[in-house]
Amino acid sequence: MKTKTIVNIFSKKKKKRKIHQKPRVIIDYREKNSLVGAELVLLGLEIEFRELKVADYLVKDVAIERKTVNDFISSMKNKRLLKQLEELQQYKNKLLIIEGIDGQELYTDSGPEEISSGENWIGMHPNAIRGFLLSILLKYKVPIIFTQNYKDTAKFISVLSKKQTKKEASLNVAKKTLNKKEQLQFIVEGFPGIGPTTAKKLLKEFKSLKNLGNASEEELKKVIGKKAELVKQIIDRKY
Repeated sequence: MKTKTIVNIFSKKKKKRKIHQKPRVIIDYREKNSLVGAELVLLGLEIEFRELKVADYLVKDVAIERKTVNDFISSMKNKRLLKQLEELQQYKNKLLIIEGIDGQELYTDSGPEEISSGENWIGMHPNAIRGFLLSILLKYKVPIIFTQNYKDTAKFISVLSKKQTKKEASLNVAKKTLNKKEQLQFIVEGFPGIGPTTAKKLLKEFKSLKNLGNASEEELKKVIGKKAELVKQIIDRKY
């Protein structure tokens, strides 16, 4: 005789609990001194410090370069940001965050700090900064987000981390390696007011950094005009 299985229709099925993983943000270890990481933890995110060859933060499939206002101006002056923007092109989705506009102006057209040459208190002409921002958007196709402070930066990253996408940004990227000519040009472009075109003119004329350093002010003037005086002062300046 077969036994019948009695089903308890009043019993409740146990529902499987879904384990919700915290959104994860990978942060370059050089960002440890920033308060953004600690703020992300307070917002409930999981963070992991690693050595990133490119970008400061990787959130889902987005690479983020973060700059404070001072760092943005500094890296604009020494051309470091241009190199970083080129490296960011390895990612389909990228962002530039400029942090701290709540406590410091990025540029100003007037005020007691403005000097007669039209430069602002940071030492950069407002239009030079405007032009650079437009170049980031139009030439490099990198969107810019301006945040008030580190807490605001963390909130933007938090919102981004909750995007419905399974894709993650690749870690298999590399820093751009400059060839010998590009290395020389990069060094010469570090001089105030010397852009790529002028740097190439100087290198074509003097061939090496040694010859450039030994050139007289008159010889420099033939190539770069009035800028020669400032360049010569920097070459002869002692550490």
